Amino acid sequence: MRRRPGIGGLQTAAAARDQYRLVGENVAKIRTDMMKEQLATFRSQLEEFARKHKNDIRKNPAFRSQFHEMCAKVGVDPLASNKGFWAELLGIGDFYYELGVQIVEICLATRPHNGGLINLQELCILLCQRKSDREAVSEDDCLRAISKLKVLGSGFEVISVGKKKLVRSVPTELNKDHNEILELAQAQGYVTVEEVERRLSWTSGRAIDALDTLLDEGLAMIDDGHRDGKRRYWFPCVSSNSNPVADT
Repeated sequence: MRRRPGIGGLQTAAAARDQYRLVGENVAKIRTDMMKEQLATFRSQLEEFARKHKNDIRKNPAFRSQFHEMCAKVGVDPLASNKGFWAELLGIGDFYYELGVQIVEICLATRPHNGGLINLQELCILLCQRKSDREAVSEDDCLRAISKLKVLGSGFEVISVGKKKLVRSVPTELNKDHNEILELAQAQGYVTVEEVERRLSWTSGRAIDALDTLLDEGLAMIDDGHRDGKRRYWFPCVSSNSNPVADT
């Protein structure tokens, strides 16, 4: 017959559990303190790196992107505020603020042409045309600036359509059918109803409905001037033949 532990045994077991718990808490605290110390060291080294390479960070888009990755690994956001160490040293907070303003201007200027949906590569080209060679702009810079525009609540975001990234500046909701048509149009810049039916295995009604919606939203333009009599739906946001507005 198994004997139950007495009061003394229960107290001993409870004391042992408390001791193990304290040891565990101490180990966790030591690890946390070590991590904090390491992060503080990394941040200090990052600041020293930024001081040493500030010109490269300002002028070289690829270098700037790598710098942002380094910052993210140690929990530093140089864009979080226009005040403080990073803004004074690098001025990158101002850089992305000004870039965001220019992105808004370009999106507004090109909206009558593309319906508020512009290719990210095209947007970068237009931004570079506004800036000097000393202030080159990369797609990574555009993406970071656009992420800050979301606070405007006016629909600024980046969407992926096939292999392309498009910047949307209007709160238009594109469904799966719309995205498939835009992806299909990337090859030539346009589609026809017949092509949509054949390539996507859709009914005529489904194709026409989706195309009419894109037309109503200003994302497509109609071209009826071909000998074959087939209406073409052109999409400036994915067409390489578009004529974007370079300046306002």
